[in-house]
Formats: sequence, C-alpha cells, structure tokens
Amino acid sequence: KGDGCYAYTGRNWELDRRKTWRKPGYRQTGQDPVVCVSWKDAKAFVTWLSRRTGQDYRLLSEAEWEYVALAGSGADAACRDGFVHTAPVGRFRANAFGLHDMHGNVWEWLEDCWHKNYQGAPNNGRAWTTGGTCGVRAVRGGSWTNEGKDLEVANRGSNTLDVRDYDIGFRVARTMVR
Repeated sequence: KGDGCYAYTGRNWELDRRKTWRKPGYRQTGQDPVVCVSWKDAKAFVTWLSRRTGQDYRLLSEAEWEYVALAGSGADAACRDGFVHTAPVGRFRANAFGLHDMHGNVWEWLEDCWHKNYQGAPNNGRAWTTGGTCGVRAVRGGSWTNEGKDLEVANRGSNTLDVRDYDIGFRVARTMVR
C-alpha cells in the first residue's frame, strides 16, 4: 500500500492534483497496477520496501525486463483485452516464467539511463547507469494506449525522472543472493 511509503519518504506523490496514483483520471478496481508515479517515486518505493522488509528490492534493468518478457518464447503481445484502461493485475495467463502483464497494461520504469542503442551496454544483465542521458530513464512494455508494434518486446520508450503519467507504472525485482 502506498500510504506507508508516502509517510516514510515524504515525497509529494500528488503534485498534479488532476492525476495521482490514487486517482489517475479513470476508474480502477483496486486491483489495477499503480500508475501516475515518476521514476523518482518508484525508486523511493523500492528503497522503502527494502528497508521495511530487510530484503533488497529494486527496479529491473532493461536487459532483465526483456529477458523475463520473452520468457523463452520470443512472443509479442496483442492488446485486445476488453478493458478501456488498465486491466486488473494478474487477470490474464502468466508467461512461462510466471509473470503477468509484461505487455500492454502499463509502461514500466527501469533502472537504466536512456541510451539510443545498446553499443557499450553491460553484457551481464545489470542496469546501464553511466553515460547516455541519466536525467531520462528507459520504460518498457507499452501500455493500454498502445497497439501493434508498440507492444513488441523490443519496443523501448523513455521519460524524464519526474514524469507521472496515467500509463506509466513499475515492477519490482528482489535481488537473490546465492
């Protein structure tokens, strides 16, 4: 629940009173993904969650996102789900890795700085947080506003750190140490 994170971080998650994570400008069921959060909000959330649980939570890297979105299938998604806006989380069948909603529900903030291409990218799956434009971060997955090529696994987008929009959310990863 966002209230505990809001109290902990002190971040003003509702700068634009017209659209907020509680009221994105369209009706949600309470089971829909969180939207209208900036990259900074998502980072504050994973910091809060890590401290609250004692586990290491973070945003996915762009390479991790693409790997889990493909789930060994190489498939892309078509978004004809019957919902006008976001669909409730987990409403549709999970991919081969057990993950839901990798395509077409909401764009997902990633850890990586924005780079126009992958020349010089890390080859170990880690986030690329140097070079490029770090005041802009990568987003992947497309949203309910997209269709066709915009929902292909390889499609990429970007936004500045403070953008909060009705079709951008985030997914968290937990670092597992062996």
